[in-house]
Amino acid sequence: MMIIGTRIEETGTLLRDAGGFSLRRDLGGRWRLDLHRVPVDHIEKRVRITGIVVSEDLVDVDGVAPENITSSPRAAGLAPVHRPLR
Repeated sequence: MMIIGTRIEETGTLLRDAGGFSLRRDLGGRWRLDLHRVPVDHIEKRVRITGIVVSEDLVDVDGVAPENITSSPRAAGLAPVHRPLR
């Protein structure tokens, strides 16, 4: 169980679930999702979500993207690219 208020970034499959949505997590289990927009193009597909845990099994989602898109360079473990000046 995650602590309420924890920011998470998880991958899994986005599912319709009892009039709402859930994420079947790669790590096992499910999160119920409080989505501000309906991600029609991502239903039944692999996604990465970001959001805040607001109850034992509920995430207030602030971002949904295809799994192969990283949310930030820091999350992806990428260092800034330095190019020489010309």
